[in-house]
Amino acid sequence: MKIAFIGGGNMAAALIGGLIKRGVAPADLYAIDPNEDARKRNEAQFGIKTGAAADAALGTYDAVVLAVKPQILKSVAEALAPHLKAAQLAISIVAGIRMDDMSRWLNGHTRIVRVMPNTPALIGMGVAGLTATASVDDAGRALASQVLGAVGETVWFDDEAKIDAVTAISGSGPAYVFYFIEALQEAARQLGMDEAQGRALAVATFTGAAQLAANSDEPPAVLRERVTSKGGTTAAALASFDASGIKEAIVRGALAADARAKEMGDEFGKQ
Repeated sequence: MKIAFIGGGNMAAALIGGLIKRGVAPADLYAIDPNEDARKRNEAQFGIKTGAAADAALGTYDAVVLAVKPQILKSVAEALAPHLKAAQLAISIVAGIRMDDMSRWLNGHTRIVRVMPNTPALIGMGVAGLTATASVDDAGRALASQVLGAVGETVWFDDEAKIDAVTAISGSGPAYVFYFIEALQEAARQLGMDEAQGRALAVATFTGAAQLAANSDEPPAVLRERVTSKGGTTAAALASFDASGIKEAIVRGALAADARAKEMGDEFGKQ
């Protein structure tokens, strides 16, 4: 497969690196970015072709991945539209922007996949939610799965509105995890540990617990209960969390992220 990227930043670089590891030839990848430093970095790191602006060469690729900021997607899409062929797949990893608006900016192009990846893709351990227009056939879905599957797991949704929820859960989710790690490190500091000790314990605990959950058929609640002895240390911590309403606060935060994703779609889609 031949894949072009519009935008050569961190997420695009993660996908490019993942595709090369999966056997895609660097010669079959192309990244467009107006930033010269980004172009030089991708050329040096991956040995791919790069360009400063959309051009006719884009028409020779199976898919074009839009990997830019939401604020500039309209102008980027309009510059891309004259070079996009009807059979090509447009894959957007841009937060908040809906497929109808993308189609309008792409001069009516209908073969669109909207994706929400997350930053663990940078180490090949991401997860992405995907949805597609009715014009995308099974082959198009398979191609999108291959592209995003190069850096982690993929989960498909029939309802585009669910992608805002994906943004709230897994797109923003790594920040929630880092937030909790920060809190554990601060607790470790207050308990007399140095920074390296606290970081090692907090990070390894999250890594191990996540792997345990991933490898178990049991729900997280059961795994939690197995760590929690009645009247023990874990029970004391969880009782404090419950008294502070931490679980409810996390749920409210994720719902706030979902609401903001919808607002972004309304805001930028009006352009």
